[in-house]
Amino acid sequence: MSQPESITSLETRTRPWWLRIPLTWQILIALVLAIALGIALGAGRPSPANATLITNLAVPAELILKALRALATPLILVAVLHTFMTTDIPGTAGRRLAVLLLTNTTVAICIGLLVANVLRPGTWGALAAPSNTQVTEPSLDPWDLIKDAVPEAILKPLVDNNVIQLIVIALCFGIVLRGLKSEQIAQGKTAYQPVEDFIGIVFEAVIRILNWIIALVPLAVFGIVAKTVAQRGFAPFKSLAAFIVVVLVALALQACYYLTRVYFGSWVSPQKFLIGGADAFLTAFSTSSSTVTMPITFEILQTKIGLRESSASLGALVGANFNNDGTALYEAMSALYISQVLGQHLDLGQQLIVVLTSIVASVGAAGIPNAGLVTMTLVFTSVGLPTQYIALLITVDWFLDRCRTAINVMGDMTVSALLDGKKPRALDEG
Repeated sequence: MSQPESITSLETRTRPWWLRIPLTWQILIALVLAIALGIALGAGRPSPANATLITNLAVPAELILKALRALATPLILVAVLHTFMTTDIPGTAGRRLAVLLLTNTTVAICIGLLVANVLRPGTWGALAAPSNTQVTEPSLDPWDLIKDAVPEAILKPLVDNNVIQLIVIALCFGIVLRGLKSEQIAQGKTAYQPVEDFIGIVFEAVIRILNWIIALVPLAVFGIVAKTVAQRGFAPFKSLAAFIVVVLVALALQACYYLTRVYFGSWVSPQKFLIGGADAFLTAFSTSSSTVTMPITFEILQTKIGLRESSASLGALVGANFNNDGTALYEAMSALYISQVLGQHLDLGQQLIVVLTSIVASVGAAGIPNAGLVTMTLVFTSVGLPTQYIALLITVDWFLDRCRTAINVMGDMTVSALLDGKKPRALDEG
């Protein structure tokens, strides 16, 4: 739903000058100013006279997190419904596409959890706990989980932020609406159109509100970093540095998994895949948006790698609406990392809940800039982790978001290569 160029340029010119600065630079500026203020306020040895000021620095971050939590469940619901209603997927190829996407996302989450369990970055250093942090122990009885999957009322999961119930409602309505739309199209009817338009409008409205909140993220970064540096100095960020390293290791392993799949399941060589896809990877890293990168991905899959148009469109255009492997990996690792920081062991049952929630959250986050911050609240809530810690993760998210976006795009390209099979396009033309 792109606006005319003249309207977009007019909106850009009329925005305040500070909002014209790219978000990454805003966050970097906020980090520098926050560190300077934290040092000025004591850098780990604060004066009692500044205690109230230091505490209040984190108030913007707390408010922004509350807004993110409020937006998480409606975002997932309308994003899943919108995807089911608007995505055109052919039968046999669609089933194969669904299997590939589900497999890749599940493998990404398992890699993330495996690396986090082995390297345990949450134990590498202390991390300052945000105020009002409460750790809850959710019940993980399998029968209770099944019984809890059916909501008492349709809107109750939205109020309670109940992830499992939200998943059930979103999938049920998405599948049914998709089926009704297909039946009506076959009968030449258009009664489904108002419903599709309504979902599209609600989806766009949620995205706009999300963009308002994301615009305030630098303010949250400034507050939480300034408070942390003032109260604890720089010791807490040692643990975050370990988290960055471990996430990069996991993303590298996911990239190796993609290249292995391409080597055994496609005619494309891993070398050609990497060289041909360089423009897409760099664009994804620099823009931090798989949606912005999508046209470039679609083009290079055909021109530089040589895939068929049908394979390129299914992987890069259709699959991108469902596929967010890097985001799913990151959210699962974040949950395990924070649990290690708290000394709260997530058993196998809880980690399986993280897997399920991350898969659905990644679908809801597909194509939405910075939506990983929103959907992460669902992953944390599903296993009883305090969402206040997301404010600390925001300080490194601006960099990791770019890395995982590049992996998301690489996943889209991998799906296209696998759908293209082991026979090059040139042989078909010959």
